[in-house]
Amino acid sequence: MTKYISALGLDVGRKRVGVAGCDRTGLIATGITTVERTSFDRDVQQIQNIVNERQVQVLVVGLPYSMDGSLGFQARQVQKFTSRLAKALQLPVEYVDERLTSFQAEQMLIAENVSPSRNKGLIDRKAAALILQQWLDIRRTNAQSSVAVEY
Repeated sequence: MTKYISALGLDVGRKRVGVAGCDRTGLIATGITTVERTSFDRDVQQIQNIVNERQVQVLVVGLPYSMDGSLGFQARQVQKFTSRLAKALQLPVEYVDERLTSFQAEQMLIAENVSPSRNKGLIDRKAAALILQQWLDIRRTNAQSSVAVEY
């Protein structure tokens, strides 16, 4: 029996929130949209619409650790926003180390001959997809390693 998952990956920034979703089997993450942050209530409403549409069970949020592994100012801001968001949406949150995901997303755009400076929203969506994919991969690896093999 396959256990289905509906997770929403979020790359939370000061101006935008990149949003990604996954297929029901939890194999592939893809960027969905970018929410332009205006007010907390409006941000929640936009994300709530996606949560309802996709029957989301968990929020997976990128936490921007400093390169030394500590939580800096931006990471604390992300936690603060996410805590309020999770409470408003009544959903659990799991954090993923998102160091360098925006850089990776920019590099992917450059490889596709797309200008990163003109496509900030696309970078945020791709970063959210990278965050969610990392979580899905870890989840799948942990599930596989906990399965006993009998001969």
